[in-house]
Amino acid sequence: MELLQSTLQNIKQLNKEVMGKARERVDALCKPPGSLGKLEQIAIQLAGITEKLELDVSNKAVISLAADHGVYEENVSNNPQFVTVMQAIGFAKGFTGVCAIAKAAGAKVVPVDIGIKEDLPKDSGVIVKKVKYGTDNMAKGPAMSRQEAIQAIEVGIEIANEQVKQGVNVLATGEMGICNTTPSSAVLSAFCGCDPAIVTGMGAGVDSLQHKIDVIRRALDINKPNPDDPIDVLAKVGGLELGGMAGVVLGAAANRVPVVVDGFISTVSALIAYKLEPKVKDYIIPSHLSEEPGAKIVNEVLGLEPMLNMNMRLGEGSGAALAFPILDAACSMMNTMTTLEESHQYMLKIMGSQTI
Repeated sequence: MELLQSTLQNIKQLNKEVMGKARERVDALCKPPGSLGKLEQIAIQLAGITEKLELDVSNKAVISLAADHGVYEENVSNNPQFVTVMQAIGFAKGFTGVCAIAKAAGAKVVPVDIGIKEDLPKDSGVIVKKVKYGTDNMAKGPAMSRQEAIQAIEVGIEIANEQVKQGVNVLATGEMGICNTTPSSAVLSAFCGCDPAIVTGMGAGVDSLQHKIDVIRRALDINKPNPDDPIDVLAKVGGLELGGMAGVVLGAAANRVPVVVDGFISTVSALIAYKLEPKVKDYIIPSHLSEEPGAKIVNEVLGLEPMLNMNMRLGEGSGAALAFPILDAACSMMNTMTTLEESHQYMLKIMGSQTI
């Protein structure tokens, strides 16, 4: 709890003075005002986060946290639970979807076991920060204890801190956990006070969507999570990787590092972080709009507008990695484009006495 509290206290507002200077420069660049749209907004946001006008997000990392879920025993997924193990190891070996996209974006993938049911081989290459061997079945009682929920958040903070110390200057959240759209939908339903049917989708595959919705309704009814207490919501109907990703968001903000969130599950985790400390919203860069029905709702709750709509729903951090080059472009715009005045002075220099 001490790490969580100190992290929350270290999250500050964006630097408005630097943002003002960044906005002045962006508006003065040799282009029509506003013509580069969201690139301009991102550059100004990055300036406010980093407190610098010279922007750099060249050292990128996707933190992909893996965990299992006790609610799997309610048949809310038709995929074998062992896929969590398989994909977590795949993160380390570099052959999963997020790895392929991260490679193209010049980013590394940092795989973390925060709660897989199995013990991974010692040479797997996965960082082991296991809080417990999967959550308990939330359809029968709390998914985890309050202390375990806090520990999961603090694992994410620790990993974020470690990456920043290694020189990473932009983070992204990713996850792996068979049936983890079920707790994600439950968390969002708890916070919004809405029926699970509104926010629940097929996830990676389920035989009956109605059955999945009924299981979430039962979990909410049994556990009665308090929407005013984000740790209570996470503990009762959440997941270990959701807590870990919330911690990554908090850790990034405390270190004044931008954090790109992936799709539905990652954005629900960002909502948990926001409920703990609303200032984290300014450090979040949304990547893509997931195909999951709850994705639009959670983005609306947070007041975020994803950059991409690629009909993706893989998770893992894949959409976040896909958005990294957009941040690179925003930085390049800020760092390499000349202002109208600079261009004018240059032309005067090379054209000599000729009238311009």
